[in-house]
Amino acid sequence: MANISPIGSQLPARRRGLISGPPLTTRFDRRLAKILVHATNVFYEKGYAAASMRDLARVSGVSLSGLYYYFKSKEELLYLIQKDTFATIVVRLQERLHNIDDPAERIRSLILNHLEYFLANQKAMKVLSHEDDVLKNGFGSEIAAIKREYYRICMELLDNYKRTRGLEFSSRTAVLSLFGMMNWIYTWYNPRVDANAKELAREMGDIFLQGIGASAANGSRKKRSVFSS
Repeated sequence: MANISPIGSQLPARRRGLISGPPLTTRFDRRLAKILVHATNVFYEKGYAAASMRDLARVSGVSLSGLYYYFKSKEELLYLIQKDTFATIVVRLQERLHNIDDPAERIRSLILNHLEYFLANQKAMKVLSHEDDVLKNGFGSEIAAIKREYYRICMELLDNYKRTRGLEFSSRTAVLSLFGMMNWIYTWYNPRVDANAKELAREMGDIFLQGIGASAANGSRKKRSVFSS
């Protein structure tokens, strides 16, 4: 897996690996984790650009000077929220895939892993979707590296599925289409009428796998038609 913490090494020791690392055992870490939850809510309600550190201080009950003890900037807050989210999704996926050999089931595990996290963290998902290109320089580079690692894993899963099934289709198109299907769930999901993550993952897995199978079959028919004409 790609290194996911180069920026962390540039932060004060108490701010490294705060959420995705070991359990939060110190008072500093626990307080910081709570501030990040409040920050997610503020960014969710107001948007990153419109939100201010004063807004966060008011909601979290921490003084403005106290916030700057934990964070140097609003950008660092967004960075830590994004880092925790993407790193957690990647690590959990790798753990899930460890004992699964069937290519189709590995893809289904990817979908379930993604949906479980998204549905449990819907506000964070909206923030990440809407503020995708805000981070710059080192912060942005590190988040981009984690996302590339996730994309690489997904591409490998699709390429392996194609090989074992003898299919031909664009893995890039398939992966990006799958992300499109999963990432926008926060815009329509209603727990009162929609299924839970496990059932949704099964349904999406059926739609996706049947869809790429149909696409590959259609491509093969077109090739045969060209050669026979």
